Amino acid sequence: MWIRTKTWVAIAGVTALTALTAVSAHAQDTIKIGISEPLTGAVAASGNYVTNGARIAAEVINRKGGVLGRQIELVIEDNKSNPREAVNSVEKLILKDKVPVMMGAWSSTFTLAVMPKLMEYGVPMVVETASSGKITTSGNPWIFRTSPTSAMEAMAFGKQLASFSPSIKKVDFLSVNNDWGLGAAAEFKKMLEAKGITVGRTETMAPDATDLSAQLAALKGTGSDTLIVTSGIEQLTLAIRQAGEQRLGQRLITTGGSFPEPLLKTPGPKGYASQHLLFFAPWAVERAKYPDVAKEFVDGWNARKLDFAGQTEGFRGYDAILTIAEAIKIAGKAEPGAIRDALWKVKLKGVNGDIGFVKEGPAGQESGQAEPNIYVVELKDGAVTVK
Repeated sequence: MWIRTKTWVAIAGVTALTALTAVSAHAQDTIKIGISEPLTGAVAASGNYVTNGARIAAEVINRKGGVLGRQIELVIEDNKSNPREAVNSVEKLILKDKVPVMMGAWSSTFTLAVMPKLMEYGVPMVVETASSGKITTSGNPWIFRTSPTSAMEAMAFGKQLASFSPSIKKVDFLSVNNDWGLGAAAEFKKMLEAKGITVGRTETMAPDATDLSAQLAALKGTGSDTLIVTSGIEQLTLAIRQAGEQRLGQRLITTGGSFPEPLLKTPGPKGYASQHLLFFAPWAVERAKYPDVAKEFVDGWNARKLDFAGQTEGFRGYDAILTIAEAIKIAGKAEPGAIRDALWKVKLKGVNGDIGFVKEGPAGQESGQAEPNIYVVELKDGAVTVK
């Protein structure tokens, strides 16, 4: 009996060792990509949409054989819609999870907060959403942004001004009180004034504000014909509902690529319309520059039975992971410095269009900036029209 017991113990030990070795081998076989997104907190809806887009991209890439003969593994951290938590999440991903490259961190405020850590540890990040000009002009050579800056978005919107009827003559602003909202308002004001359009009143809102009635009441009698709003899904939805309830006279336009998805299911006051600047319009996939790429993303989104309009932000995560995977392929290895150097060589067909990077920032410390496409859609009574 003693011999048999020893034998079983030995066999169990070998089995356990084999299992641990297999797990270890699996971990070594994958290429890790770190993700820091707001999965809880004030802008959680957007963060989850982006993260789901990243998951779909990983599935597509792995189904096609992965990268360098290895599967990619997303290591996802919740930055909790908070800049301090964003920093903590990035440090964990770099120091504990040993990721050689990252995607994040949605908000300009969160992204600016983590950028010193990327410099300190020498790890590249593909920025999929944040739009503050400071992100690519502050001299951080580990930053590569696939989303447009607020200045780029404002210039693209300027080309659309003639299409609005009645014409835009005076504009008010309602902006979230952070780097993103204030930066966007500044860039749009600059563009509008250069075109001879009057800029009126500006109101701000805290990122976690759940009632905007006071700000909207202050904007009601300004004589402006247009109100430009910048914030996440939650506050855009609230602003449109409350503007409709207060019978705000201004045309309402939102910036930043977020779409008030809840208004598709439960529309605001009847007849109230809003326009939205987006970087992907899932209502017109055929109008994407590369419809086959867009369709592959849309098919993956639909297979997961996710909210339809969430694709307007989900594609950001998809394109960012495609970009990272392409850079790893070009680099020939999953090493931070090699991936950073390879990102400059990426030429990729994405959901939004061509992805490639131009240099921004001080000489020798440039960041990479892509040049995305922009769409205008109108939402009225739960229906969407692509302009």
